[in-house]
Amino acid sequence: MDVVLDFLGTFFFAISGSLLAARRGFDIVGSVLLGALTGLGGGVVRDLILGVTPTAFSQPIHLAAPVAAAALVFFLDPAVERMPHTLLVFDAAGLGLFCTTGAVKALQLGMNPVAAALLGVATGVGGGVLRDVVANRDPQLFDPDDIYAVPAMLGAASITVAWLTGWYSPAVVVAVGTLVFTLRLVSLRFGWRVPRAVARRRDDRRA
Repeated sequence: MDVVLDFLGTFFFAISGSLLAARRGFDIVGSVLLGALTGLGGGVVRDLILGVTPTAFSQPIHLAAPVAAAALVFFLDPAVERMPHTLLVFDAAGLGLFCTTGAVKALQLGMNPVAAALLGVATGVGGGVLRDVVANRDPQLFDPDDIYAVPAMLGAASITVAWLTGWYSPAVVVAVGTLVFTLRLVSLRFGWRVPRAVARRRDDRRA
């Protein structure tokens, strides 16, 4: 079940990378590479921190996900372009799966709960940050008008608590991932945000 969820997360994130590549006018090779970076990047960072062989290389089936994503975008691009928020939807789906499976893998390898939750967040947001940096746009993670990392934090923390209390199961992973996905989309719909790092000065408020 873990392999299936990891593959789906890789595929969803890879779709978002390939969509961004298409919008930036990249060729098909660039689409595959950006999709691979998005889909696999967060997991590779997590596994390197954990000191294990990255899942992308120990289970090569994951390498097929970016290729499939690039092919799907290539053939269906006119259709998906008519849906302007498609990239955000797939990104939210990948975020929901990876923040949970990332935390679970860290827990399985004996990491303490806090470290496991942090690695879950890193797995969830890492690929998106790499995607945005390579595509030369401001990462969503640092957008002051977005709560990109907050749903990932809640998801990673929730699955860690479920693990510690004995409630963990694949069904719980799916449920938490779905909750993160829903929260992410709702936050985009209603423009939720978190307070800025520095309160606005009085002069700024008057401007």
